[in-house]
Amino acid sequence: MFFITGLEQIPITASFKTNDDDFEILSAREGFQPAPYLARHKWIHTSDINNLSSEEWKKLISNSYEIIKSKLPKKILSGIENKF
Repeated sequence: MFFITGLEQIPITASFKTNDDDFEILSAREGFQPAPYLARHKWIHTSDINNLSSEEWKKLISNSYEIIKSKLPKKILSGIENKF
């Protein structure tokens, strides 16, 4: 799991894994906060997905995926790579 969204909410909210630098930067930005229950693992929550541009989302979601992927065991990683 690297990204969570609340599509049924208006505005649409989201939480995602970040690196240490992005966690500090986004935590200080209006509309963002450390994600409840996941902040100690460097997850950020935004109250509205429109707080970021499409380009920012692409970068942050990609980074989130790579962070989580890098922590997977080799056995699971080899199974993922064989599927794609």
